[in-house]
Amino acid sequence: MLDVFSLFSPTVWIAVLAISVIAGLIKGMVGFALPLIMIAGFSSFMAPDLALAGLLIPALVINASQAMRQGLGEAVASVKRFSVFLAILGVMIVLAAQTVRLISPNLMLGMVGVFVTGFLTLQLVGWVPKLQGRNSRPFEVICATIAGLAGGVSGVWGPPTVLYLTALDTEKKEQVRVMGVVFFIGAVLLIPAHIVSGVLTWKTGVFSMMVLPASLIGVWIGQRIQDRIDQAMFKKATMIVLLITGLNLLRRAFFG
Repeated sequence: MLDVFSLFSPTVWIAVLAISVIAGLIKGMVGFALPLIMIAGFSSFMAPDLALAGLLIPALVINASQAMRQGLGEAVASVKRFSVFLAILGVMIVLAAQTVRLISPNLMLGMVGVFVTGFLTLQLVGWVPKLQGRNSRPFEVICATIAGLAGGVSGVWGPPTVLYLTALDTEKKEQVRVMGVVFFIGAVLLIPAHIVSGVLTWKTGVFSMMVLPASLIGVWIGQRIQDRIDQAMFKKATMIVLLITGLNLLRRAFFG
């Protein structure tokens, strides 16, 4: 444990915990963005593979709670409805996770930045594709593939998933539940995949466990705030903040 504490100075540890609380808060309010904020924030002062390891256990625990919020029956129904998306996502996460050590840190940050800024820009300008029935299958395959590739490399598979659910006009409560199910299944696959890849070790696993309590505190606060403010307004403000974060990732990827 003391060896883990020696990873960073006290000032950096304070920053790590603050970012974890903020990430949990946003997650508690809108149902996604915890990995986005963590990978962006942590990567500002640590290696991208360590930043990725840090978010793995919080993502697993918090998404399990989100998926089960309306009960096991509702969660199972969501898995059945989105089984194709989940299958493609799972396969791509496992395959992409094995390339983490082969991809340069700048390229990994650039990939995440492209996904984040692309998704959020579409939402902010008001472009939301309307898809129904069989017409949604090609879009489903594309979104699941992109989500799996991004998730395996960076631990971030939220934007393509949220874009797909939004395009289907998914009801708000179900959308949050489905996001929890999708992200939880992805996290379950990601942990063993990154044990194999070498990203998640005993030391980095302890680091991830130390991030968890602060993340849970943030989620609790976020859920309390969600009951008291206008969700749509706050979600748009959150997208603007995340867009800035994504642009910063692109800046670091291309300019260092």
